[in-house]
Amino acid sequence: MIPPRTPPGILELLPAEQATFRRMLDTVRTTYERFGFVEIETPVFERTEVLLTKTGGETERQIYFVQSTGSMDSDAAPDLALRFDLTVPLARYVAEHQNDLAFPFKRYQIQRVYRGERPQRGRFREFYQCDIDVIGRESLNLRHDAEVPAVIEDVFSRLEVGSFTIRINNRLLMAGLLGQLGIEGDLQAAVLREVDKLDKRDPDEVEAALVGLGLSQGDVVALLGLVGTRVRGADDAIASLGSLEAKDDRARRGVADLRVVFETLAELGVPDHAYALDLGIARGLEYYTGTVYETTLDAHPEIGSVCSGGRYDDLASLYTNTRLPGVGISIGLTRLYWQLREAGLVGAGSTSVAAYVTVMDDESLNSALRLATSLRAAGINTDVASEAGRLGKQLKYADRIGARYAIIAGEDERSRGAVTVKDLLVGDQFESAADELADSLNRRIQSGAS
Repeated sequence: MIPPRTPPGILELLPAEQATFRRMLDTVRTTYERFGFVEIETPVFERTEVLLTKTGGETERQIYFVQSTGSMDSDAAPDLALRFDLTVPLARYVAEHQNDLAFPFKRYQIQRVYRGERPQRGRFREFYQCDIDVIGRESLNLRHDAEVPAVIEDVFSRLEVGSFTIRINNRLLMAGLLGQLGIEGDLQAAVLREVDKLDKRDPDEVEAALVGLGLSQGDVVALLGLVGTRVRGADDAIASLGSLEAKDDRARRGVADLRVVFETLAELGVPDHAYALDLGIARGLEYYTGTVYETTLDAHPEIGSVCSGGRYDDLASLYTNTRLPGVGISIGLTRLYWQLREAGLVGAGSTSVAAYVTVMDDESLNSALRLATSLRAAGINTDVASEAGRLGKQLKYADRIGARYAIIAGEDERSRGAVTVKDLLVGDQFESAADELADSLNRRIQSGAS
């Protein structure tokens, strides 16, 4: 007999956990739509020539290839592979459909992606990514760089995971400031990799590593002082930017761009406590070309970044001659859910079953079926027992499937045209006329009665 086991690297949830995860997905989706983003979906697999546009990267070594049995029999090389993120498929999609899209193109995409990760806690081979991107044609207004963190703030406020900080930096600013210290090219990339470790390693170890890269002690002190800048709110961030000695053209451009971003965030009404200028953000600076973002939970820094992204100059240069600059972010929702569950910040939720109609005896089965049908017609998700049984056993079943209300109609209730409604969450109960039950339940559901 084959043992039933979930493949490694897969997060498979029980119904009550799935209900919580689904509500998180719905929260992200509705918030994206509230800001005017439109949904697209791309195939779970792409042509390998699209996905393998560069070689040698860690992600490219984790691709799952797709091959039919016919191709295997003919020893043909796989020409399809599962997507490992949503950015490469987006680039192909925009390049292919650019003549049919309205620019700036504001898209959101919530789908599973696949990576051949080495199985370990919190790392998954199949997981949901929730992405937004704004793509321009030839140019893209900088104010979209402020719209993105405004969306992040709304999403995480609605997810109710506690206080958080959207940390904002700029690739040009950092390149220019490091250039002023004589740190350029490959050395700059190596320095940024070490700076990125400041949240995970002892500062003395990072300092020693920077000295080992050839930086003078004076430059190390200046660099660590610089990347230690973290200022909350628009006014203080703008003031801090004004105090920087931006002598390099790149640094001056970065300061000017960030000023626009923070001014626009204030106009959008994003609260000051939700975001900060943070010159310590280094991750992704080699990929992004302008504004960059990382979001962390204030009370749980050990979780790391829960949302990241930034601006890039050209999304689809490998697929079209049209310049397509963009800005966006990604939330790895599967990993985020797992981290929040491990930290005790989310638990199992209620399933979509609102009511469970019990059957007390064979004579009441037909009336129970009719009652369930009337509740469904009123928009109430309802299950119903298929046969009569002990009430205690039926209530236990209703509780296990996550139903909020158990509907009980014994001989006495039926003689009076009434039903008893037991609230399985709080343990109380009330009586309702059978023909008014749908209205009574809908009022309680809509009021969030507890």
